[in-house]
Amino acid sequence: MREPKLIVNPEKEEFVEAQGRRFASYAIPTDLITENDDLEELAIWYAKPLMQPGDILVLSEKMVACTQGKAKPLDDIKPSRLARFLCRFVRKTDYGIGLAMPETMQCALNECGTFRILLASAAGAVGKLFRQKGWFYYVAGYKASAVDGPCAFTLPPYDRYVVPAPDQPNETAAKLSKVLDGALVLIIDLNDIGGRILGSSDPEADLPLYLEVLKQNPLGQSREQTPMGVIRPVTE
Repeated sequence: MREPKLIVNPEKEEFVEAQGRRFASYAIPTDLITENDDLEELAIWYAKPLMQPGDILVLSEKMVACTQGKAKPLDDIKPSRLARFLCRFVRKTDYGIGLAMPETMQCALNECGTFRILLASAAGAVGKLFRQKGWFYYVAGYKASAVDGPCAFTLPPYDRYVVPAPDQPNETAAKLSKVLDGALVLIIDLNDIGGRILGSSDPEADLPLYLEVLKQNPLGQSREQTPMGVIRPVTE
Protein backbone atom coordinates (compact mmCIF):
# COMPACT_ATOMS: atom_id res chain seq x y z
CA MET A 1 0.00 0.00 0.00
CA ARG A 2 1.10 3.56 -0.67
CA GLU A 3 2.66 5.54 2.11
CA PRO A 4 0.16 8.08 3.48
CA LYS A 5 0.68 11.69 2.43
CA LEU A 6 -1.26 14.89 1.88
CA ILE A 7 -1.16 16.56 -1.53
CA VAL A 8 -2.91 19.35 -3.38
CA ASN A 9 -4.24 18.17 -6.72
CA PRO A 10 -3.42 20.14 -9.90
CA GLU A 11 -5.58 23.23 -10.44
CA LYS A 12 -6.85 23.08 -6.84
CA GLU A 13 -6.14 25.58 -4.09
CA GLU A 14 -4.53 24.59 -0.80
CA PHE A 15 -6.33 27.30 1.16
CA VAL A 16 -9.98 28.28 0.77
CA GLU A 17 -12.25 30.81 2.47
CA ALA A 18 -15.79 29.97 3.55
CA GLN A 19 -18.17 31.99 5.71
CA GLY A 20 -15.33 34.11 7.02
CA ARG A 21 -13.20 31.13 7.99
CA ARG A 22 -10.04 29.71 6.41
CA PHE A 23 -9.39 26.06 5.69
CA ALA A 24 -6.57 24.00 4.22
CA SER A 25 -7.79 21.40 1.75
CA TYR A 26 -5.80 18.28 0.90
CA ALA A 27 -6.19 15.05 -1.04
CA ILE A 28 -4.73 11.64 -0.10
CA PRO A 29 -3.39 9.36 -2.86
CA THR A 30 -4.33 5.68 -2.46
CA ASP A 31 -3.98 2.42 -4.27
CA LEU A 32 -6.88 1.34 -6.48
CA ILE A 33 -9.86 0.71 -4.20
CA THR A 34 -11.97 -2.41 -4.79
CA GLU A 35 -14.59 -4.52 -3.03
CA ASN A 36 -11.73 -6.48 -1.46
CA ASP A 37 -10.70 -3.48 0.64
CA ASP A 38 -11.98 -2.78 4.13
CA LEU A 39 -13.04 0.86 4.53
CA GLU A 40 -12.03 1.13 8.17
CA GLU A 41 -8.60 -0.33 7.46
CA LEU A 42 -8.14 2.14 4.61
CA ALA A 43 -9.01 5.06 6.87
CA ILE A 44 -6.63 3.84 9.56
CA TRP A 45 -3.76 3.32 7.12
CA TYR A 46 -4.09 6.35 4.84
CA ALA A 47 -5.78 9.04 6.93
CA LYS A 48 -5.20 8.50 10.65
CA PRO A 49 -1.40 9.13 10.64
CA LEU A 50 -1.95 12.43 8.81
CA MET A 51 -4.82 13.87 10.81
CA GLN A 52 -4.54 16.55 13.47
CA PRO A 53 -7.14 17.49 16.10
CA GLY A 54 -9.99 19.32 14.39
CA ASP A 55 -9.31 17.77 10.97
CA ILE A 56 -12.21 16.48 8.88
CA LEU A 57 -11.89 13.37 6.72
CA VAL A 58 -13.73 13.43 3.41
CA LEU A 59 -14.29 10.36 1.24
CA SER A 60 -15.75 10.08 -2.23
CA GLU A 61 -19.03 8.23 -2.42
CA LYS A 62 -17.56 6.12 -5.21
CA MET A 63 -14.78 4.85 -2.95
CA VAL A 64 -17.29 3.88 -0.26
CA ALA A 65 -19.63 2.18 -2.73
CA CYS A 66 -16.75 0.19 -4.23
CA THR A 67 -15.72 -1.19 -0.82
CA GLN A 68 -19.37 -2.18 -0.33
CA GLY A 69 -19.25 -4.26 -3.52
CA LYS A 70 -21.74 -2.05 -5.34
CA ALA A 71 -19.64 -1.31 -8.46
CA LYS A 72 -20.92 -3.33 -11.41
CA PRO A 73 -19.22 -3.97 -14.76
CA LEU A 74 -21.26 -2.78 -17.72
CA ASP A 75 -21.42 -6.29 -19.14
CA ASP A 76 -23.10 -7.56 -15.96
CA ILE A 77 -26.00 -5.10 -16.18
CA LYS A 78 -28.98 -6.14 -18.31
CA PRO A 79 -31.11 -3.05 -18.98
CA SER A 80 -34.86 -3.49 -19.17
CA ARG A 81 -37.02 -2.02 -21.93
CA LEU A 82 -38.11 0.65 -19.48
CA ALA A 83 -34.50 1.65 -18.80
CA ARG A 84 -33.78 1.84 -22.52
CA PHE A 85 -36.83 4.05 -23.02
CA LEU A 86 -36.32 6.43 -20.11
CA CYS A 87 -32.62 7.08 -20.71
CA ARG A 88 -33.46 8.71 -24.05
CA PHE A 89 -34.92 11.70 -22.23
CA VAL A 90 -31.90 12.39 -20.00
CA ARG A 91 -29.56 15.21 -20.96
CA LYS A 92 -25.87 14.33 -21.10
CA THR A 93 -23.29 16.71 -19.60
CA ASP A 94 -19.55 17.28 -19.97
CA TYR A 95 -19.01 15.90 -16.45
CA GLY A 96 -20.52 12.46 -16.83
CA ILE A 97 -23.16 10.49 -18.60
CA GLY A 98 -25.49 10.37 -15.61
CA LEU A 99 -28.61 8.34 -16.38
CA ALA A 100 -28.38 8.92 -20.11
CA MET A 101 -27.50 5.30 -20.90
CA PRO A 102 -29.55 2.13 -20.36
CA GLU A 103 -27.15 0.62 -17.81
CA THR A 104 -27.08 3.65 -15.51
CA MET A 105 -30.84 4.10 -15.78
CA GLN A 106 -31.30 0.44 -14.86
CA CYS A 107 -29.11 1.03 -11.83
CA ALA A 108 -31.34 3.95 -10.81
CA LEU A 109 -34.42 1.76 -11.21
CA ASN A 110 -32.83 -0.89 -9.00
CA GLU A 111 -31.73 1.62 -6.36
CA CYS A 112 -34.78 3.88 -6.21
CA GLY A 113 -37.60 1.60 -7.34
CA THR A 114 -39.60 1.69 -10.56
CA PHE A 115 -42.49 3.73 -9.14
CA ARG A 116 -40.23 6.51 -7.87
CA ILE A 117 -38.31 6.76 -11.12
CA LEU A 118 -41.54 6.90 -13.11
CA LEU A 119 -42.86 9.60 -10.80
CA ALA A 120 -39.60 11.50 -11.15
CA SER A 121 -39.77 11.17 -14.94
CA ALA A 122 -43.25 12.68 -14.89
CA ALA A 123 -42.01 15.53 -12.69
CA GLY A 124 -39.10 16.10 -15.06
CA ALA A 125 -41.45 16.28 -18.03
CA VAL A 126 -43.60 18.87 -16.25
CA GLY A 127 -40.50 20.81 -15.32
CA LYS A 128 -39.47 21.02 -18.95
CA LEU A 129 -42.83 22.59 -19.81
CA PHE A 130 -42.01 25.38 -17.36
CA ARG A 131 -38.34 25.48 -18.42
CA GLN A 132 -37.27 24.30 -14.97
CA LYS A 133 -34.35 21.92 -14.46
CA GLY A 134 -33.72 19.39 -11.70
CA TRP A 135 -37.28 18.25 -10.99
CA PHE A 136 -36.44 14.66 -11.94
CA TYR A 137 -33.59 14.39 -9.41
CA TYR A 138 -35.54 16.27 -6.75
CA VAL A 139 -38.21 13.56 -6.83
CA ALA A 140 -35.91 10.61 -7.52
CA GLY A 141 -33.56 11.50 -4.65
CA TYR A 142 -29.83 11.35 -4.11
CA LYS A 143 -29.56 7.68 -5.06
CA ALA A 144 -30.44 8.59 -8.64
CA SER A 145 -28.17 11.62 -8.91
CA ALA A 146 -25.26 9.75 -7.30
CA VAL A 147 -25.12 6.98 -9.93
CA ASP A 148 -21.72 7.21 -11.64
CA GLY A 149 -21.53 5.89 -15.17
CA PRO A 150 -18.50 5.00 -17.27
CA CYS A 151 -16.42 7.92 -18.56
CA ALA A 152 -13.24 8.12 -20.59
CA PHE A 153 -11.53 10.15 -17.85
CA THR A 154 -12.40 7.70 -15.06
CA LEU A 155 -9.62 5.57 -13.59
CA PRO A 156 -9.59 2.04 -15.12
CA PRO A 157 -11.19 -0.41 -14.67
CA TYR A 158 -14.02 1.85 -13.45
CA ASP A 159 -14.21 3.48 -16.87
CA ARG A 160 -16.29 0.40 -17.74
CA TYR A 161 -18.31 0.22 -14.52
CA VAL A 162 -21.49 1.69 -13.10
CA VAL A 163 -21.23 2.72 -9.44
CA PRO A 164 -24.39 3.63 -7.50
CA ALA A 165 -24.61 5.56 -4.24
CA PRO A 166 -23.18 3.89 -1.13
CA ASP A 167 -25.49 2.27 1.38
CA GLN A 168 -26.12 3.93 4.75
CA PRO A 169 -23.70 6.85 4.29
CA ASN A 170 -24.41 8.41 7.71
CA GLU A 171 -23.92 5.14 9.56
CA THR A 172 -20.78 4.37 7.56
CA ALA A 173 -19.31 7.79 8.36
CA ALA A 174 -20.11 7.28 12.06
CA LYS A 175 -18.26 3.94 12.12
CA LEU A 176 -15.21 5.52 10.54
CA SER A 177 -15.29 8.37 13.06
CA LYS A 178 -14.93 5.86 15.89
CA VAL A 179 -11.66 4.47 14.52
CA LEU A 180 -10.40 8.03 13.92
CA ASP A 181 -10.74 9.13 17.55
CA GLY A 182 -14.02 10.94 16.97
CA ALA A 183 -12.96 13.06 13.99
CA LEU A 184 -15.74 14.34 11.75
CA VAL A 185 -16.13 12.16 8.63
CA LEU A 186 -18.00 13.27 5.51
CA ILE A 187 -18.96 11.14 2.51
CA ILE A 188 -19.26 13.41 -0.51
CA ASP A 189 -20.65 13.29 -4.04
CA LEU A 190 -18.88 16.08 -5.93
CA ASN A 191 -17.81 16.99 -9.41
CA ASP A 192 -16.38 20.16 -10.89
CA ILE A 193 -19.83 21.80 -11.15
CA GLY A 194 -21.18 21.02 -7.69
CA GLY A 195 -22.49 18.20 -5.55
CA ARG A 196 -23.66 17.31 -2.09
CA ILE A 197 -22.65 15.70 1.17
CA LEU A 198 -24.28 12.28 1.34
CA GLY A 199 -23.17 11.23 4.81
CA SER A 200 -21.89 12.79 8.01
CA SER A 201 -20.69 11.18 11.23
CA ASP A 202 -22.15 14.12 13.16
CA PRO A 203 -25.83 14.98 12.58
CA GLU A 204 -25.15 18.48 13.95
CA ALA A 205 -22.26 19.25 11.59
CA ASP A 206 -22.46 22.49 9.59
CA LEU A 207 -22.84 20.81 6.21
CA PRO A 208 -23.46 24.03 4.20
CA LEU A 209 -20.14 25.36 5.49
CA TYR A 210 -18.21 22.24 4.54
CA LEU A 211 -19.92 22.01 1.16
CA GLU A 212 -18.71 25.55 0.46
CA VAL A 213 -15.19 24.54 1.50
CA LEU A 214 -15.39 21.56 -0.86
CA LYS A 215 -16.87 23.37 -3.86
CA GLN A 216 -13.52 23.32 -5.69
CA ASN A 217 -13.73 19.49 -5.59
CA PRO A 218 -10.29 18.91 -4.00
CA LEU A 219 -10.36 15.15 -4.65
CA GLY A 220 -10.49 15.77 -8.39
CA GLN A 221 -12.67 14.75 -11.29
CA SER A 222 -10.37 12.59 -13.41
CA ARG A 223 -7.63 10.01 -12.76
CA GLU A 224 -5.98 11.59 -9.72
CA GLN A 225 -6.56 8.43 -7.64
CA THR A 226 -7.24 10.53 -4.52
CA PRO A 227 -10.61 9.28 -3.23
CA MET A 228 -10.10 10.69 0.26
CA GLY A 229 -8.85 13.93 1.69
CA VAL A 230 -8.58 16.18 4.71
CA ILE A 231 -10.10 19.56 5.50
CA ARG A 232 -8.09 21.39 8.15
CA PRO A 233 -9.35 24.56 9.88
CA VAL A 234 -6.63 27.21 9.84
CA THR A 235 -6.10 29.24 12.99
CA GLU A 236 -4.09 32.45 13.01
